[in-house]
Amino acid sequence: MGINSSYESKKGEIKQRLKEFKQNKDYFYELCFCLLTPQSSARGADYCIQKLKELDFKNKDINPVPILIQRIRFHNNKGTYLLEFKKNQENIFKNLNGIKDNKEKRMYLVKNVKGLGLKEASHFLRNTGHENLAILDRHILKNLAKLNIIELPKTLTPKIYFEIENKFQNFSKEVNIPMDELDLLFWSMETGEIFK
Repeated sequence: MGINSSYESKKGEIKQRLKEFKQNKDYFYELCFCLLTPQSSARGADYCIQKLKELDFKNKDINPVPILIQRIRFHNNKGTYLLEFKKNQENIFKNLNGIKDNKEKRMYLVKNVKGLGLKEASHFLRNTGHENLAILDRHILKNLAKLNIIELPKTLTPKIYFEIENKFQNFSKEVNIPMDELDLLFWSMETGEIFK
């Protein structure tokens, strides 16, 4: 099945999901989710976030590690990142609101939230309704390589990340599918679901 026919069959669901992201105002837990995703599954990260919400992690003095240990790799490091972000969140979100450009917002997050790389910062911004940022995880890279748009990179330096993002953007124009929708399409082709 070609990209366009796959897209047509899932278009409604993809657009609905992106609409939900735009309505997502739970920035605190969304950023926590993105801190947990590197080298762990999105479902595992989501499971831990739901548990942390139940315990009111945002407002209570809770050590997240016993929750993370169940599903998350490098749980000690990520527990530290969550606590550090929680301590600085007000300042971070206030400064983020003052930045208009999405790419500048992403760079601000990478510089100011420990544990957040380009991929995770892009993921957070996309999941809160920001557009045209590539989330270059293995699912996306694999699909771009399959389509001969890129060669699979050995490492993802910022320079390589931005080069691939540009190629991804150009491809999205060629096939006339917005990049954010293409991202969810690739993800669903790999995992069988449209998640986050």
